[in-house]
Amino acid sequence: MNNQNSTQEVTLIAAASENNVLGKDNQLIWHLSDDLKRFKQFTLGHAVIMGRKTFESLPKALPNRTNIVLTRRSDYKAENAQVVQTAEAALALTKEDPTPFIIGGGEIYNLFLPWAHKIELTRIHKVFEGDAFFPEIDPQQWKLIASQKHPAIAERDFSFSYLTYQKNH
Repeated sequence: MNNQNSTQEVTLIAAASENNVLGKDNQLIWHLSDDLKRFKQFTLGHAVIMGRKTFESLPKALPNRTNIVLTRRSDYKAENAQVVQTAEAALALTKEDPTPFIIGGGEIYNLFLPWAHKIELTRIHKVFEGDAFFPEIDPQQWKLIASQKHPAIAERDFSFSYLTYQKNH
């Protein structure tokens, strides 16, 4: 899987529980404002590629970003977003962006894993039940290059860590 732009750094960005749960019934399970701020800081001004269900879970297209929705539905329309049917078509729309972000959901993360160079993962240190999952991170393919732990506080009963992985070459 060759990325057509070798200077690009395709990045998966996600928040997942200890058991890799991303969400349930097309919703996030936890509210973590620090993580939402971090997500915004990373993705602002960049292309964000997401699946249809993720797009539909948002109140509207993410502002100040190029929203790209990947769906099998050829007749799908999304306000303020470009709609494509293949991963290659999605990536082609990002060729001017040095850092396009893959923002979910589970099927989309799996689909783009071969193209990804980096993973920005917020690991929620708790087990949740859900129906969307982040792929297993293979330590043979990925190296943890940064980690920042945040303790549990009164407003939330779990700690979390920001983890940055780089693909081994």
